[in-house]
Amino acid sequence: MIRTRAREFFVATTLATAIAVIVGSAARAQQIVALVNGQPITALDVEHRSKFMQMSTKKVPARKEVIDSLIDEILEINEAKRFTLEVSDSEVDTAFAGVASRMGLDAQKLTQVLVNGGTSVDTLKRRLRAQIAWTSLVRGRYRASLEIRDSDVAAQLQLRKPDEKDQVGYEYIMNPVVFIVQRGSPDSAFEARKQDAEALRTRFQSCNEGIPFARALKDVAVRDQVSKFSADLPQQLRAILDGTPVGHLTPPETTAEGVQMFAVCAKKEAKNDTPGMRETRDQMFQQKFGAKAKHYLDDLRRAAMIEYKLPEDQVPK
Repeated sequence: MIRTRAREFFVATTLATAIAVIVGSAARAQQIVALVNGQPITALDVEHRSKFMQMSTKKVPARKEVIDSLIDEILEINEAKRFTLEVSDSEVDTAFAGVASRMGLDAQKLTQVLVNGGTSVDTLKRRLRAQIAWTSLVRGRYRASLEIRDSDVAAQLQLRKPDEKDQVGYEYIMNPVVFIVQRGSPDSAFEARKQDAEALRTRFQSCNEGIPFARALKDVAVRDQVSKFSADLPQQLRAILDGTPVGHLTPPETTAEGVQMFAVCAKKEAKNDTPGMRETRDQMFQQKFGAKAKHYLDDLRRAAMIEYKLPEDQVPK
């Protein structure tokens, strides 16, 4: 009887301790670290953002840097709302999927990566929501002052890369041509379709005659016409298109659908939109945008009521 009571006492004590630890951890996680115009930042927010920043930069961020990023985020989102600029969940989900794609993952795998890294999906999605809202707000409010004139781009290009000042860009008018291969087919099926594609490429001499002929072939899809500027394309693809005469097909390449080529139906010169000018324009815009955004955010910080509720050394790392 004594042993039984002792065992029951031990179990009860252990359970009570475990509950206390869980409750204590939850309470610490919900501790308010700061208030931004009355909106709380919790210790859990700080912990998740710190882990996320560490994953992104491969460095352990300073706690002040983490808290400042959360403060800025709240100010950005709320200022956008003040101008009735709301970012929908679908926009955030699309941006999240885009991040996953650039990492070579899908949304589900990225979610797992975040959780395994000690952060959460909400942390990244909240950051994406703030970025989308803030970018749209700054662009909209300062549209006129953010404009970049062609003459300014040309002058900057002459200064930085004089060898590219006479570069010519193109607008390519193309039709994708796909030799379809069923998913799960062996490599030999792709090789056979590649030979079929090469045979079509040999006899394809103009879009007017070649495209109807391609459409009549079995298991061949000719997609709707697309327009691409050389400034938007990677160097390797630009070289392929520049080397393909108008009215001919690009070399075949393997894709998820099968074997794809592009029928180059027209090339239009675009001297004011060359790769060099696009890169220079983007750099100039980012400089202007960054300066405007920083000044705007500094004003919001000065006007905001920011209260720190915990000393810095008590904020969880």
